[in-house]
Amino acid sequence: MTGLVAAAAVGAAAWAVRDVPAALGGKPREERLRRSPQYRDGKFRNPRPARTLTADDAPNMFREMLFGEQRRHPAGPVPLVGPQGGPRTEGLHLTWYGHASTLVEIDGARVLIDPVWSDRCSPSSLVGPRRLHPVPHQLEEVGPVDAVVISHDHYDHLDLPTVRAITRGQDAVFVVPLGVGEHLRRWKVPEARIVELDWDESHEVAGVRLTATPAQHFSGRGFQRDNTLWASWVIAGPRHRVYYSGDTGYFDGYERIGREHGPFDASLIQIGAYNARWSDIHMTPEEGVAAHRDLRGGLLVPVHWATFNLAMHDWTEPVDRVWREAKAHDVPLAVPRPGERIDVAAPPSVDGWWQALV
Repeated sequence: MTGLVAAAAVGAAAWAVRDVPAALGGKPREERLRRSPQYRDGKFRNPRPARTLTADDAPNMFREMLFGEQRRHPAGPVPLVGPQGGPRTEGLHLTWYGHASTLVEIDGARVLIDPVWSDRCSPSSLVGPRRLHPVPHQLEEVGPVDAVVISHDHYDHLDLPTVRAITRGQDAVFVVPLGVGEHLRRWKVPEARIVELDWDESHEVAGVRLTATPAQHFSGRGFQRDNTLWASWVIAGPRHRVYYSGDTGYFDGYERIGREHGPFDASLIQIGAYNARWSDIHMTPEEGVAAHRDLRGGLLVPVHWATFNLAMHDWTEPVDRVWREAKAHDVPLAVPRPGERIDVAAPPSVDGWWQALV
């Protein structure tokens, strides 16, 4: 009996890690990358040098994670909003599913940003940051999309099972930064459905122009860093424009992006998972509001919070701080519940729904 139990355990472990090598992705071909001004000495570079987490930071970080007094989990179930259904509509609507995953319905087109439907943002189904709330809609309930936009290749933004499900279930094109296409090729996404862009390059789909714009971050799914590009994105329809920050530190490029591509009807801005140890590559909520103002961003919709525990701050801290900062600068703000579809022309009032979960 003991032998059977041991064999079953080994089999279960082998089943759980079967996709880990594939999840690491493909190795970008350098000849595809050399054309980029951002690629130098075998790596992509930021607009200005950026400090990221190092091995020397690990002891203090793990000590804080284990013994810190922050309230890093919601105190109860996060309120979710189920599918609202309906045909494609004109205008501009946003549905935030949690973390960065967002559907942008813009001038009749549908663009899905950084979709992650897995329980963990990790190469393994056994370890890694786990969801703090369920997905509010099943992937098939999202409906057909014209394009899937990826900001960079970290696991909380590029998810193997989700990519496979989208590849099987519909015909959307994947529009990604340089090098990220190699992950998709390994995952059997057809070549005709992969579009790789450098900063300031564009691709048009369903009447909407998708433009990769600079960001201040880094990349990597294994031991090698910065062999794929990261980006923010401009989604420009005939009548409306949306900006998505991706993961980024605050830098002086936002004014240029706003000048060249704005003003925007809405901006989706990263506000969570910040820390002084990696302040160059993740904005604080106050910096997120500053970036939104630089961009001439219209309605501010904060993302990259609530779903995965990726830093040491309180669960509600990012949204509390962005609400306070937005009010201080008279910035229009919407904080939807996961799964809630909002009309950018008539956004719901901020009601502090998360404060009941402290």
